Amino acid sequence: MYAHQFFISTLKEAPADAEIPSQVYSTRAGLVKKLAAGIYTLMPMGLRVTNKIERIIREEMENAGSVEVSMPMVQPAELWMESGRWAKYGPELLRFKDRHMREFVIQPTSEEVVTDLARSEITSWRQMPLNFYQIRTKFRDERRPRFGVMRAREFIMKDAYSFDRSAEAAGKSYDVMFAAYQRIFSRLGLTFRAVRADTGAIGGSRSHEFQVIADVGEDVIAYCPDSDYAANIELAEAASVLAGRQAPKAAMVKMATPGKEKCEDVAKFLGLKLTDCVKSVVLACDKFDEKGNQLPAVIVLVLLRADHDLNEVKAGKLPELSEGFRFASESEIAAHFKGANPGSLGPVGVADDVVVYADTTVADMSDFCCGANETGFHLTGVNFGRDLPEPKVADLRNVVEGDASPDGKGTLKLQRGIEVGHVFYLGTKYSEAMNATFLDENGKPQPIEMGCYGIGVSRLAGAAIEQCHDDKGIIWPDAIAPFEVVICPMNFAKSEAVREACAKLHDELKSLGVDVIVDDRDQRAGSMFADWELIGVPHRIVVGDRGLKTGEVEYVCRRQMDAKEMLPVGDAARLVAERIRR
Repeated sequence: MYAHQFFISTLKEAPADAEIPSQVYSTRAGLVKKLAAGIYTLMPMGLRVTNKIERIIREEMENAGSVEVSMPMVQPAELWMESGRWAKYGPELLRFKDRHMREFVIQPTSEEVVTDLARSEITSWRQMPLNFYQIRTKFRDERRPRFGVMRAREFIMKDAYSFDRSAEAAGKSYDVMFAAYQRIFSRLGLTFRAVRADTGAIGGSRSHEFQVIADVGEDVIAYCPDSDYAANIELAEAASVLAGRQAPKAAMVKMATPGKEKCEDVAKFLGLKLTDCVKSVVLACDKFDEKGNQLPAVIVLVLLRADHDLNEVKAGKLPELSEGFRFASESEIAAHFKGANPGSLGPVGVADDVVVYADTTVADMSDFCCGANETGFHLTGVNFGRDLPEPKVADLRNVVEGDASPDGKGTLKLQRGIEVGHVFYLGTKYSEAMNATFLDENGKPQPIEMGCYGIGVSRLAGAAIEQCHDDKGIIWPDAIAPFEVVICPMNFAKSEAVREACAKLHDELKSLGVDVIVDDRDQRAGSMFADWELIGVPHRIVVGDRGLKTGEVEYVCRRQMDAKEMLPVGDAARLVAERIRR
């Protein structure tokens, strides 16, 4: 391809709302153009990247035995009501009515539609295992779309769904998809980790995320360098950091702490270590009667060591909060904690209708400091069993670096990642709700066992930029670069020798299966080089009269800009193609 046949649109300045490198460079390099908040036009350069990602995904999905389908973007509300997600999914689900006042949604995902497809097409155990996949545009009405394609409202996603006759068979299908995902992300040329994860709104009981490692990642990954353990921090198990509870040594004393609300300030004021203090977090779960009238909320007091943070995913798994929770309001706190302000709360003497949970570390603490449930006062020397009842105990905190790895093989480290893929074992969550059954060997109906497997295609492009960039622009992995090689001619319009050499190189590279473009625009060398460094084409060949006189062209790898190399013009195409294949 020649540049005059293509559309190249680069910008010198980033848009004012760009916050992260992928947002800056995807706009400046002309990959995307913003239409509205969280909605982007894929420009020709960006579409080439997306198409290459999709090609790799399709090849590996088909190698894994998945069959491509294309399900509608517009889905009838009745299916979502059947599954129970019409009410549960929340405001991200874009709902609308047609001219006949029938309710529909714009798909954010397709579990309901594919389950409906399965129940109409799968009748016998002989038809399974079966796996359908699609690559489609999705829409989620994000409250705050940001970071460009990383958190857009409209996005491209690959979603696949497996159907099996038993949990054991479904586990095998899960493993096949897991292996396919490993191959996909390896072929994309990205550094990634597969980590244990929470199932979230999709549901299910087994789940892994595929995280591209990047400094700006919204997720935190806990991993053990000495083993294979890796998990999203939301799911990483946090054992007690204490070896067991010590016997009480101090009496409980009420101490005045005027104006001290943060644990750090209280500890400093009282001359205590922060790790001797307990902080209180009050959560509430709203309740309703059969007619939809609101009942008093269930109030849960969570106790954490002062240097630890609440893990909201873990909290959401407590029986009292499993239907959803929020942080309690000031009025609810005042009503249940003797009117004390949030900075003076504690577990001693709380109302009987408050459920108290201690994190595993707190449950092992003795002689600790906590709020006295009286504004401006705290208690020291507090002990469970003596000064207050034993609490319920659960793992409720985020792990921190240095915690013991749950597999017992070392200690944990933390790094940031961008979730680009997720695999779920759904079981019969959707098939039972929507009556998707098959006849087993004995002719008896059984619910279909299902799995769900997603990849954020447009998000992957952004994640690749976050991982692969420098101060000049993008550095694409070869497999997903818009072009693998750019030929930059010097004086293309004036030199017939340069034009002929460029044409020959172009044709030789094409014949070797290399995706190549010749920049035949009338531009100065500095401007031309800056454009392609910004766009991130991984290999550059510079053709000029001076080099041709000695039978050479200049080769530059985008990842090693300082390592320029002269190649024999006759061997340049072959040598560059070999480097790409490596």
